[in-house]
Amino acid sequence: MGAAEHSATLYRSLRPLLFRLEPELAHALSLNLLRLVGLLPPLRWTVKRALSAAPGRPVEAFGLTFANAVGLAAGYDKDAVAWRGLACLGFGHVELGTVTPRPQPGNPRPRVFRLTAERSLINRLGFPGRGADYVARRLHSGTRPSGLIVGVNIGKQRETSLERAADDYLLLMDRLAPAADYLTVNVSSPNTPELRRLQHREWLGPLLQLLGEHRKALRNKLGRPLPLLVKLSPDLCDTELDSALAAIQDAALDGVVATNTTTSRDGLTSPLLDQSGGLSGAALSARSTSMVRRIARRTGGRLPIVASGGVMGPADAREKLDAGACLVQLYTGLIYEGPGLVKRILRELDRG
Repeated sequence: MGAAEHSATLYRSLRPLLFRLEPELAHALSLNLLRLVGLLPPLRWTVKRALSAAPGRPVEAFGLTFANAVGLAAGYDKDAVAWRGLACLGFGHVELGTVTPRPQPGNPRPRVFRLTAERSLINRLGFPGRGADYVARRLHSGTRPSGLIVGVNIGKQRETSLERAADDYLLLMDRLAPAADYLTVNVSSPNTPELRRLQHREWLGPLLQLLGEHRKALRNKLGRPLPLLVKLSPDLCDTELDSALAAIQDAALDGVVATNTTTSRDGLTSPLLDQSGGLSGAALSARSTSMVRRIARRTGGRLPIVASGGVMGPADAREKLDAGACLVQLYTGLIYEGPGLVKRILRELDRG
């Protein structure tokens, strides 16, 4: 039995114990363990030896070179506390956040629910986090793992009105751009009131034009390009998607992350299906892949797509890449399949 198979078997035996814990507590424990992995060289070496795959095939996307096609989705490490340990799992990139300008607690608990039979989650976290200054300090301290691409997902403060949302995103760009390889503008979480309205063209067009212009000034200051991506909802109809893509392309932004979580409950039978919030995991996979395919078709493949949503195994990753994505991201898959998932996916992708 190889290291990846052994890891999967071990995780399957431990998962019932982890799933007895409240979801946010289990997540906090995993982050603390991964933080220690990143801090302690013997642990770092052991985890990398066991779980990191062969280098994989590099991917060129939005002006950056990724060591491989598999990344960590935003939401797993909101405050950049464990990203060095997460890199030891074999990710080619990690996307941190969502980061807001100032600390905020998010929505009241309980706010994360496991739909175990569907291998899915519902969350209504609402961007809890320690804010931009904290994340910037975390990214500037210590050394970055060799070859790792670091993105940061940014979102407006809960109480910030739509009319003032641009101020939040501009502040976040200024604070986080020096430490990030790219930024993702989150306008699609269902858990911050009215945030999804920013995907409508009357809001998205002016917002992205402003951010695109500010990016030019930052490029001169940083002495390097700063790719800007936009994370979209899987629940957009064709007309809404066309408008959003037009706004992204008119502002000359660099790519799309497809997708955020969904408010749809189609096909679910779980007793938890009435919980409000965004659905992720296996129940989102087909909808997310459909969105990737729609974006690729509408843009003629000219706009790089990062596929996020329902990547639970190698077949899901391959399906999304075949649909038109250049990169894929994991989150809920790690919860259900364990830390060896990255290696399993990369090994299968390398086999073609």
